[in-house]
Amino acid sequence: MTDRNELSDEALEQVVGGARRTVCNSAASYANVRSYPGLDSANVEYKVYNGDSVYTTGKVRYADGYDWYQLDDGNWIAGSLIGY
Repeated sequence: MTDRNELSDEALEQVVGGARRTVCNSAASYANVRSYPGLDSANVEYKVYNGDSVYTTGKVRYADGYDWYQLDDGNWIAGSLIGY
């Protein structure tokens, strides 16, 4: 089994694929959408709320301990905050 950190962005994109996903943050009623993958508070663009749908492009990056999914608007959300 290959570690996800060893995969290129292109390989991860093919494994994950783009999709409509539902926001489901168990720790709060919303999730932050960020301008780039990472937890830096300066890159929060907007919030999405539990139950909202987001559209991922399939592009995934690993940063700050999370898999980050790129949204169709070019922003990013932590994978642990969205369901399938």
